[in-house]
Amino acid sequence: MPELPEVEVVRRGLERWVAHRTVADAEVLHPRAVRRHPAGALDFTDRLRGHRVGVPRRRGKYLWLPLEETGQAVLAHLGMSGQLLVQPHEAPAETHLRVRVGFDDDLGTELRFVDQRTFGGLSLHDTGADGLPEVIAHIARDPLDPLFDDEAFHRALRRKRTTVKRALLDQSLISGVGNIYADEALWRSRLHYDRPTAALTRPRALELLGHVRDVMNAALDVGGTSFDSLYVNVNGESGYFDRSLDAYGREGLPCRRCGSPIRRAAFMGRSSHFCSVCQRKPRL
Repeated sequence: MPELPEVEVVRRGLERWVAHRTVADAEVLHPRAVRRHPAGALDFTDRLRGHRVGVPRRRGKYLWLPLEETGQAVLAHLGMSGQLLVQPHEAPAETHLRVRVGFDDDLGTELRFVDQRTFGGLSLHDTGADGLPEVIAHIARDPLDPLFDDEAFHRALRRKRTTVKRALLDQSLISGVGNIYADEALWRSRLHYDRPTAALTRPRALELLGHVRDVMNAALDVGGTSFDSLYVNVNGESGYFDRSLDAYGREGLPCRRCGSPIRRAAFMGRSSHFCSVCQRKPRL
């Protein structure tokens, strides 16, 4: 599933190619793509027509397109394989095209939502005074948000009584961090994924937070992480951060720091990648 850097790359593309354009028409080609919009596909498309798209926004892994002067926004969740593409009108329809949105200008492009596995989707929601869709108001700020509170994050870690990777994946504590960037930040911090959060001192917690930011910014610089053709930006291009990963996906390869083999362990229905020498397992 795309994490913060991948979603931010898409948001930036939408800001360039979609912001401040007025919707002329919209078409839902698969009902599952708007299943989170309870009123259905016809209501979804009717509510879009004639409205001007504002500057796309993001919190963590969630991306939304504000509809100016309506108090509503189109919330996009990319799921495992969702793609928001800006394509010429005449471009052939993608095999898994689910929604298309046309605009009332002469730029010659339209917005397409493509989703092979149909786990993602689009939905229309009311927004609060801060412009945040009410349905995701419980999601914490992400570490690249200027208003993210580092000290509050440390205090929450100490109270949570959990382990450090579980905390990084907890979207009510910190949003946008998924399996890939959690493993990378923990490797840079020399922390084992199972270390109790209550044992993290303030300097260690803030150091970890710094590594989370560093690895995400590094990924942003090269367009995010693409392991297959399912994650692309709005122009269909892949990211290249997978070439710079230090832990995730490197099972059996030498640690770039000490040379010991990177190990993989089952974790919460997925995997954790770590160096057993640099990232010592905590004692019970």
